[in-house]
Amino acid sequence: MPDASSLAAFVAGLPKVELHVHHVGSASPATVAELAARHAGSTAVPADPALLADYFTFTDFGHFIEVYLSVVDLVRDPEDVVTLTYDIGVAMAAQQVRYAELTVTPWTSVRAGIPAAAFCEAIEEARARVARDTGTELRWIFDIPGEAGLPAAEGTLEIALAQRPDGLVGFGLGGPEVGVPRPQFAPYFDAARAAGLHSVPHAGETTGPQTVRDAIDHLGAERIGHGIAAAQDAGLMALLVERGIPLEVSPTSNLRTGAVASLADHPLPTLVGAGVAVSVNSDDPPMFATTLNREYEVAADLLDLDAAGVADLARAAVRQSFAAPEVATAILAEIDAYAAGHARGDG
Repeated sequence: MPDASSLAAFVAGLPKVELHVHHVGSASPATVAELAARHAGSTAVPADPALLADYFTFTDFGHFIEVYLSVVDLVRDPEDVVTLTYDIGVAMAAQQVRYAELTVTPWTSVRAGIPAAAFCEAIEEARARVARDTGTELRWIFDIPGEAGLPAAEGTLEIALAQRPDGLVGFGLGGPEVGVPRPQFAPYFDAARAAGLHSVPHAGETTGPQTVRDAIDHLGAERIGHGIAAAQDAGLMALLVERGIPLEVSPTSNLRTGAVASLADHPLPTLVGAGVAVSVNSDDPPMFATTLNREYEVAADLLDLDAAGVADLARAAVRQSFAAPEVATAILAEIDAYAAGHARGDG
């Protein structure tokens, strides 16, 4: 294997896609601080980027959700939405992300007072600006905040189908898993899938394998957010392989929320060893003090990969994406050229 510094350099220049990354959770400390300053006096979120590391220190998954929602509360008007989304896209481009599917929770913002049409116009404006300024393509997965129950499911579906922004490709389910059974959301996923949206629920992060099975059986999952509990069930891993259902894996996120006790305990090697398809993702990177590049380095360490193996991880994510064929083909060609140049010793 290459040394850590040379592998990190390879990862930093590697063209990539990201499939599991949350919209608000991707806000940089500078962006969060800017939004907190805009709304000073009505939020507990620090307006000083230097204080956000402590604010983003989570005691457990419940505390993470509490802090996450406090940042969500900073997004109060379309201008906030554009600022947030554009800054995220620029930061992704700086990591050589060519295409990303952001998990967006429109129901929360609409319920807080932003009209659905204005919210969707704002993310689309930012998407167009990011593509124009950086070449990075953003797409949306509208997700149900599971803790808000069926009213949120109905509202999210209504926004998705009535507004149908051009960048919308999928329908998801986020938030806590404990006490939020997957089967209850089946009618909403059925309707979204009938309308041509892809099914990408979270499952098996802080609960057991049954949640993953429920996501497959009741929600028609095509990809699963996290899904690491599948490693506890050989039959479930075989089912994932048989049906070609990939898992969106975010190792540092799993550590920071307490889903795993340590990175050494992470089940990524078990999943890959069983033939389960995976992609590497950052989830809520600034909140977890990570980046997509860092997650590739973590995955390389867990899987004992060299640069060629890391390039294969990047290719797998492209193939698991919902990118248009011509977009996927172009990114794969970029990865091939970059990896070939590295193998020759270019640059």
